[in-house]
Amino acid sequence: MPVRRRRPPFRFLERLRQMQEEERQQATSNPFLAQALEKEKMEGHRLAVIARTIALGLVGLLLPFLNFSLNVLYYEAMLLVFIGLGWLQLRMASVGYSKSELALIFVDVSLLTILFITPNPFFSQDIPTAFMYRFDNFIYFFIFLAVGTLAYSWRTVWAMGTWVAVLWLIGFAVVSLFGHTIPELTQAASNAFQGHPLVDEELDPNSTRPGVRVQEIVVFLIVAGILAVKGWRSNQLLMRQANIAAERANLSRYFPSSLVDVLAATDRDIGAVRTQDVAVLFTDIVGFTKYAEQHSPEEVMDLLRHYHAFVERSIFQNGGTLDKYLGDGVMATFGTPETGPGDAANALKAATQLIEETDRFNQDREAEGLAPINVSIGVHFGPVILGDIGPSRRLEFAVVGDTVNVASRLEASTRELGCKCVVSEALMQRAKQAEAEDPPPNAFTPRDPIKLRGRQNEIDVWTV
Repeated sequence: MPVRRRRPPFRFLERLRQMQEEERQQATSNPFLAQALEKEKMEGHRLAVIARTIALGLVGLLLPFLNFSLNVLYYEAMLLVFIGLGWLQLRMASVGYSKSELALIFVDVSLLTILFITPNPFFSQDIPTAFMYRFDNFIYFFIFLAVGTLAYSWRTVWAMGTWVAVLWLIGFAVVSLFGHTIPELTQAASNAFQGHPLVDEELDPNSTRPGVRVQEIVVFLIVAGILAVKGWRSNQLLMRQANIAAERANLSRYFPSSLVDVLAATDRDIGAVRTQDVAVLFTDIVGFTKYAEQHSPEEVMDLLRHYHAFVERSIFQNGGTLDKYLGDGVMATFGTPETGPGDAANALKAATQLIEETDRFNQDREAEGLAPINVSIGVHFGPVILGDIGPSRRLEFAVVGDTVNVASRLEASTRELGCKCVVSEALMQRAKQAEAEDPPPNAFTPRDPIKLRGRQNEIDVWTV
């Protein structure tokens, strides 16, 4: 016979602890999640304490209608105590496990239980303790539970449900065993409802009505469980949104924030293959191979990190997209995935800023006794093919075409022309079209047409 494996006891509690630990680890590793949880916790707690104050204030207005006597002042005073406890919980609120906060919640439900099962000390009439159940005060626990869902995690909401159930059960046992009784009232009820045992049982002033008490506990646990599941789902949604924020932050390391917003908001396929006019910029460090040969790997990587930092800054601050790193080289595009009238002008400004950033970087290097570096830049404007390329397991958003090749060869021509940057006439003319709003830099000067490797026709260029 097959041996049935016995499940370990308290499997449900173990799963709860695992889920709590998983959430804690995610919050620790994801700063966006930690910030989201803190914001959600504090905003929810502020809303909860306001809702609690309003709800208890409305109950305070209701009580005189239910019991128009001076004795009601006792309960009105207790309402003020509960309002104060709510604001104290807000003051003690924190993200994550908090013993002081849990202690205040336990004080809340414990005090409420005592209030509901013990007679008003200022009430002059002698009544059985069990008669307090006749006022159906248990329904007010639902107010505290509902408000708790605004402020606390799903685990705390479920804890509130179990605490109330246990405390109410203990209170029921205490009243049943040690509560004050008046046997004469039971006898009087039996005489009055003789022949009607059901009515006699329900209206006996000394009866704790066990069936009703169990029903209250079961229904409360069901509601608490449902609210806890809802809180858990909301928490999962918050975690997914925080993960999306982290993914967008990772994207922003490669794309400008404007492009990240477009990628996130667009409802069309960004990777669809298409043709559009784009400005393409290439840049790299002149003589990098020789530098890498003569310096340590640490020095080489340090140079690349600083170089890539100001290249990225020049591209992103002018609305470009960092297409790819090519060792010491960088390819950037302006007009992907969406084109704009200022794409060519932005590429020209990025090239100018890159030259300025290089000059400042060289000043810092010379101050440290290091040799300056030279960068070469080539920029061209024209039609490109862009979209997802590669097999399904390794897709890459790429920009290809003759415009890309020309920009790359313009960058290489800086060595022959003895300049820092070469831009095509096509890009310059397109940039001048936006001159009325944002004129292009005037540091560029026209040069004689040049012939690029692999091309038959010469191309007009500008240099700086």
